[in-house]
Amino acid sequence: MASKITVTAEVRTSRGKNEARRTRRAGRIPAVVYGAFKDPVPVAVDPRAISAIIRSASGYNTIFDIEIPGHETTPAMLVDHQNDPVKGNLLHADLKRIDLTKRIRVAVPVLAAGEAKGVKIQGGLLELINRTLEIECLPNEIPDSFTVDVTELMLGQSIRASDVPVTGSARLVSAPDAVLAHVVALRAEAEAAPAATEVAAPAEAEPEVIKKGKKEEEAAAEEKGKKK
Repeated sequence: MASKITVTAEVRTSRGKNEARRTRRAGRIPAVVYGAFKDPVPVAVDPRAISAIIRSASGYNTIFDIEIPGHETTPAMLVDHQNDPVKGNLLHADLKRIDLTKRIRVAVPVLAAGEAKGVKIQGGLLELINRTLEIECLPNEIPDSFTVDVTELMLGQSIRASDVPVTGSARLVSAPDAVLAHVVALRAEAEAAPAATEVAAPAEAEPEVIKKGKKEEEAAAEEKGKKK
């Protein structure tokens, strides 16, 4: 979904690890703006602005304005970012220019609402198989998420991608028969009976082993007595 967020960027005149370190020490991170059949532009941006976009309801699907004084102001999306593996802070970001008149492909989160009857009444387990739905639509019509009502799901029933209504310019890209959520029987109940049988078997064999051991000991003692 398009937002009124504006991220201001400064053009980086040089590249390399040393320049990247200087940029981070100055409180910004290196980034690249590319796409829309234009040359890529290396820039420096405020990591707090990028973090706010990542944490927002629309996340990676957020359309915002990237403003580069003296160069351009254009709609963009966050395509990728890198984090420090130890500290977790942002190190780099890739920003892509977006043409608001052309459809783009995005993955939209899928949320479950309600308590499935197969869980509440039949004691089953609700499993969310796919947590995103891939669609193609105009940038300004990207939904923050899709919500599926699982209330009527019984054991063995499922909700598939084709069951989710898409509106406006949106077109489903995910496989229509892809399962988003279903209710299944608890595995623990199905495995309980075989497990009990497997545990009981060694207990029956134990007296036979002991009895055999005693016979061997008696035979050895009798043989020893004959030798004497």
